[in-house]
Amino acid sequence: MKIQAAVARDIDGIFSVENVDLADPQPGEVLVRLVATGLCHTDYAIIEQIMPIPLPMVLGHEGAGIVERIGAGVEGLSPGDHVVMTFDTCGHCDECSHGHPSYCAEYMARNFATRRPDGSPTIHDADGEALGAVFFAQSSLATYCIARASNTIKVREDAPLELLGPLGCGLSTGAGTVMNVLRPDKSHTIAVFGTGAVGMGALMAAKALGAGRIVAIDRVASRLELARELGATDTIDTSGVDLGEALESLGGIDFGVDTSGVPALIAAATDALRQRGTLVLLGASKHQQVTLNVLPLISGKVIRGVTNGDIVPSQFIPRLVDMYMDGQFPLDRISSFYPLEQVNTALEDSLSGKTIKPIIRMKPPL
Repeated sequence: MKIQAAVARDIDGIFSVENVDLADPQPGEVLVRLVATGLCHTDYAIIEQIMPIPLPMVLGHEGAGIVERIGAGVEGLSPGDHVVMTFDTCGHCDECSHGHPSYCAEYMARNFATRRPDGSPTIHDADGEALGAVFFAQSSLATYCIARASNTIKVREDAPLELLGPLGCGLSTGAGTVMNVLRPDKSHTIAVFGTGAVGMGALMAAKALGAGRIVAIDRVASRLELARELGATDTIDTSGVDLGEALESLGGIDFGVDTSGVPALIAAATDALRQRGTLVLLGASKHQQVTLNVLPLISGKVIRGVTNGDIVPSQFIPRLVDMYMDGQFPLDRISSFYPLEQVNTALEDSLSGKTIKPIIRMKPPL
């Protein structure tokens, strides 16, 4: 079928909105009409080649929409269902079987291979050339996409669907890290390094759990102001103070969530950990080497990574939707909408800090 999609063709380039051909759904697949798709820094990481996935490619992995058609063998989904798409997993390896699907043995093949498991492409450009797609089993920066039933999560229909796409990746990564891994309570101090979408997801989750002290760290004043409104008890503007000294003045931290991937911030966060404290790494940048003093780590400090918030999507995404509807996870406060034709403006605004979570809103069909 003929659709429109944002195509990333060049390294460090921009998106081009093109007319492309989308394949029909195969067994186990779902055709989804996109209502809106969040733009995530992982999309930019492909363009920037921090993650060296070959271009050209249709990106987008925070899609929300309405099921149009289902392939043979699909159960639990029907045309008309409101859905959020997330990462895909096999469902049967050890990690999936033990409730940790974001560490699926087939994670890379299912989310970054650019083709279906049988090697067939799902999208061709106007010249008939196959494009990389199947990004997180969706490639949802488009008006329609093919997803798998296994990564398509049904959500309640009274929730605003255009807001929900980022629950499939960025927001669930931040929130899941706090709610599933760190689990702070009123006795704990948690610091969030970087108040983009992932960081704000972590912050809002910490607020919902009743964390005693929530420290937001950034260099964009407007983001720090909003972080206060969303639950931060303290803020640190790294453009004007020494981060290490500021964290020391707070008495250190029990938990840290780094969303920046910046080595200097990771080192400062590690130094600020109290005994038996934990720092979780969620971000990546071009600078991937960090120098640390090993001796203080012996006091029980833990540095670990977390993938996709260690969530079970079929349970956690509907939970976040319920929290939003109950006023506990105000994702609307961090969201800004752009039409597909302005996808490059959305990316620029996100990288500059002007926008926290850009969401690409698709035009409804005629």
